[in-house]
Amino acid sequence: MKSILLLTLGLCTLTFTTHAQNDAAAQAAADEEAWLPTLITDTPQEGFDLAVTLARKGVGVTQPDAEVLRELRPAYAHDADSLMAASQVIALHFQTIAAANGYWLPE
Repeated sequence: MKSILLLTLGLCTLTFTTHAQNDAAAQAAADEEAWLPTLITDTPQEGFDLAVTLARKGVGVTQPDAEVLRELRPAYAHDADSLMAASQVIALHFQTIAAANGYWLPE
């Protein structure tokens, strides 16, 4: 009986700890997401800069290990297809930002 009680207490503690860790991870993710309050920019140049930032942020989220990114860099830095794919990602982000900004047309 004592071992069942200890096992139950241990599972409850593990569950509580897991929930607390998940809550902390969710809060950290929410804080991380807060870096982008808007897609609105004053100029197309600022919009393009934001598109580049979004693309770079996407890479960082996809591969958060900086060491792995450094190791992979030589493989794609000289690959025309990889560079074109990166440009396409930036272009897609820029399309979204331009639409959000009404293509910077005067009202």
